[in-house]
Amino acid sequence: MIKKVILSACLLISFVSFAQQGTASPYSFFGIGDARFKGTLENRSMAGVAVEQDSIHLNLDNPASYASLMQTTFTVGGTFATSNLKTSSKSEKAQRSTFDYLALGIPMGRFGASFGLIPVSSVGYKIREDNSATEGATSTQLDGKGGINKVYFGLGYKIMKNWNVGVDAQYNFGKITTTSIEAITGVQNGTAEVNSSELSGVAFSLGTMYQQKIDKKISIFSSLSYSFASNLNSDNTRVISVQGDPDPYEYPSSSTKLKLPNKLSIGLGVGEARKWLVGANMTFQGDGQLANYYNTMSNVRYESYSKYALGGYYLPNYASFTSYMSRITYRAGLKYEKIGLIVNNESIKDVGMTLGAGIPVPGTFSNVNLGIEFGKRGTTASDLVQENYVNFSLSFSFNDKWFVKSKFQ
Repeated sequence: MIKKVILSACLLISFVSFAQQGTASPYSFFGIGDARFKGTLENRSMAGVAVEQDSIHLNLDNPASYASLMQTTFTVGGTFATSNLKTSSKSEKAQRSTFDYLALGIPMGRFGASFGLIPVSSVGYKIREDNSATEGATSTQLDGKGGINKVYFGLGYKIMKNWNVGVDAQYNFGKITTTSIEAITGVQNGTAEVNSSELSGVAFSLGTMYQQKIDKKISIFSSLSYSFASNLNSDNTRVISVQGDPDPYEYPSSSTKLKLPNKLSIGLGVGEARKWLVGANMTFQGDGQLANYYNTMSNVRYESYSKYALGGYYLPNYASFTSYMSRITYRAGLKYEKIGLIVNNESIKDVGMTLGAGIPVPGTFSNVNLGIEFGKRGTTASDLVQENYVNFSLSFSFNDKWFVKSKFQ
């Protein structure tokens, strides 16, 4: 019964999550929107470090990790995000709540499988330029919403005790809608342009993980994953209307082929299993071909994405019977990102810090995870926007044994 309840609840949450606006960043206007973090909160609380072959937590960054699962694992997470958007002369605040992922992992001997739903990117901006006080001046309003999600299926295999390999297949899908409204002071009717793009495509990734003891307690952990470049088909519609005109003009539909770039992620760490870990992760991604017909601008170009992360965890005593606090996992991390976007000759960067805690559910291997992330994206230089953000995240990880035959005495 509990399996049906969990699966039904997770499925409902997934549909609700994709109907929400996942970002409030004006930088989501470009390309396919803001790239979302594609891992669990456990890894996000370590700035994205995910190098250990964990037996009870899902690692969505590397499909090789699925082969290390010892119990069936359900996980779902969400975030409440606040941000202060400022230019050299103005400041605005924004808030939003989203679900971040839903996934299921199943151990199968030397194999392990996982499938789920994860947001890939989000578009969500509202930009206003009000010049209504000046006769003959143009006022504009830009709105965007939507994004891309993926359904994935991954399979991992344990080649030997310390070495895993895995493969992931994803189907990307979503819709992005943008609205541009212009009004000239003194002119009765304004104009509106609505662009809508239906996006879809298939992608694949490979991964491997290896760990080796260097003494009785300490081990070295490593992780390598590679996502192949893939196409994203965009079916586009454009409608232009004049205020008060009942017959808007609809352009003939068109198709655009975008290209998601390849991505390489390398992770290294050292630590004592179920005690402590310190690790680093580096991610590199090509610039791809992400500009669509409605968001191509002369002052914008794309560059290779890169991320450098340092993080880890500390678990005082996972087997303690006398101190509950000793069974809490404490996590922290630092990150530096170049998000792959250049505006007005300024490379947009994201620098942040993460903190988190994994709180065990008594009598089980399940846990509740709390996380906070704060940082800065962008700059006020060159007439750009700087985002100072704080994200509060919550996730649940449920563990159970499936496919175990009942025994009767």
